[in-house]
Amino acid sequence: MSEEQNNNCCKPKYSDRGASSGAVYGLGFIGAAVYFISQATTFWIGVLGFLKAIVWPAFLVYEALKALGA
Repeated sequence: MSEEQNNNCCKPKYSDRGASSGAVYGLGFIGAAVYFISQATTFWIGVLGFLKAIVWPAFLVYEALKALGA
């Protein structure tokens, strides 16, 4: 087997799978940041809101699993 064929045998055929999830996360981040920051009464609560906007999927999964009884 040639070296070129050997190098290509282990590469994934589709490297763009899941690319749309980045866009969904980005839009969700923007929406969450706007919501949390608009609800903030002080600067530091706004900073906390920004940090919450970064990790909002973790809150979502936790609450979903809690609701399902898992």
